[in-house]
Amino acid sequence: MKLNYWRTICVGFAFFLICAFWQAYDNIIPKILTDKFGMAQGWSGVIMALDNVLALFMLPLFGAISDRCRSRHGKRTPFIVVGTIVAVIAFIGLSFIDNAQLSTLHSAADMTDKGVSVVYGNSEIASAELITHDGEKYVLSEKYTEDELIDVLHRINGDDAEAAKAAQAEWDTYFVPARQAYAAKTTASHKLILIAFMAVLLVTLVAMSTFRSPAVALMPDVTIKPLRSKANAIINLMGSFGGILVLVLGMVFGTGKAANAMMSYITFFSVIAGIMIIALVLFLLTVKEPRFVREMHEESKRYGIEEDDGETAEGSRKLSRGELTSLILILASVALWFFGYNAVTSKYSVYAGKVLNLDYNMTLIIAQAAAIISYLPVGIISSKVGRKKAILAGVIMLTGAFTTAAFLRAGSPAMLMNAMFALAGIGWATINVNSFPMVVELAKGGTVGKYTGYYYTASMAAQVLTPILSGFLMDAFGMKILFPYAAIFVALAFITMLFVRHGDNKPTAKKGLEALDVGD
Repeated sequence: MKLNYWRTICVGFAFFLICAFWQAYDNIIPKILTDKFGMAQGWSGVIMALDNVLALFMLPLFGAISDRCRSRHGKRTPFIVVGTIVAVIAFIGLSFIDNAQLSTLHSAADMTDKGVSVVYGNSEIASAELITHDGEKYVLSEKYTEDELIDVLHRINGDDAEAAKAAQAEWDTYFVPARQAYAAKTTASHKLILIAFMAVLLVTLVAMSTFRSPAVALMPDVTIKPLRSKANAIINLMGSFGGILVLVLGMVFGTGKAANAMMSYITFFSVIAGIMIIALVLFLLTVKEPRFVREMHEESKRYGIEEDDGETAEGSRKLSRGELTSLILILASVALWFFGYNAVTSKYSVYAGKVLNLDYNMTLIIAQAAAIISYLPVGIISSKVGRKKAILAGVIMLTGAFTTAAFLRAGSPAMLMNAMFALAGIGWATINVNSFPMVVELAKGGTVGKYTGYYYTASMAAQVLTPILSGFLMDAFGMKILFPYAAIFVALAFITMLFVRHGDNKPTAKKGLEALDVGD
């Protein structure tokens, strides 16, 4: 049996557009909430957690609904099409509402007398005034004259790295709080814009939630069971390319520059929306879901692999006691390693600056690059040694990387931290490529969407809870608790995964049923 790589790439366009959206969303929406609406970081964090909260019930719900869909275009394609179109329209709508808030800030600035007092938290910045530089409005604190503020902006964007770092610190200390306080004051007087933004944001998140499970479930729908780890590696690669493309566009548009904090995002959001539509069109032109599913079933029969089509047998077979236990253990493992991994990814930018005195960008890029390079080799190796063994190896790598990182401090060799993040990237790729196929291996053909929802419920629950739990522990014991916390949770996943007895593939089997480890 041989994986149809071209078909898998085509199916991956759906995941490509999903990851492109989330990369743009995660990068820009927090900036809009804090820079344009003046929200405190806490409230901004609550809003940014909405997608994970919605995912807890939306993903399994729409996964199960898509299982029962009987469209002539297939089970998953209608959800992908409708969800993408609604999300794209709403996403562009967010940029126009953001622009309306920007115009309101500018109008309020024009009507504000110099010397206006603004308050941020418990710190009052007296005699703050608003100035214009290169078409952008800035709040000027009493510590700086207008010329000095412009000099700070020039140094931030200059070629001298050390001077830029020092200027950024000045900006963060004096100008950002003043500007956010002014934005909060203006928002309080123009609440309708914030209400409209939140309403459209909710529509966007709901639209994305309606087709994520169907999009991911399509891969196992069209891929024979023993090849799903390889196929999942391709799908993850497609998703990574979508995220990287958005990061590159962010550099082109300068969305991360301090001087562009108050920029209009209409063009940037429109370009991202255009990429999503292009990916959708490529998906529709190349993916013929009903035919691909039919061919998968025919191939499964040739290899003697049991795979009902869900049309007549849905609900006819329940999981055995052993299979149900394995499913619960796999989902517990998913939650545990996301507890560890997501705690690091959500807190490392702060940890790197305060504990390691390092630029967090480089280590995260190294981890992502290592994962991308690993996806295909991991998929191939997993098809030979089995999914469970591959996952256990990945868990060991991730635990080792986090444990080592726990002992590193400012002054420790940067190369060692980079090496640990490369190891973490490889370990995470090894886990990620194999865990989802193990879950859907236990599903019948007619319930793949529901089981996809189970997988995402476990991962999203962890991503909702772990930033809160790790944050409280870091407040109580200090920042240095981060990596021990992550290592402990990932190590616990090794224990739960060790007792899994179903959902693996036996690559040496000559018959498909032998490859599935479905007995008690």
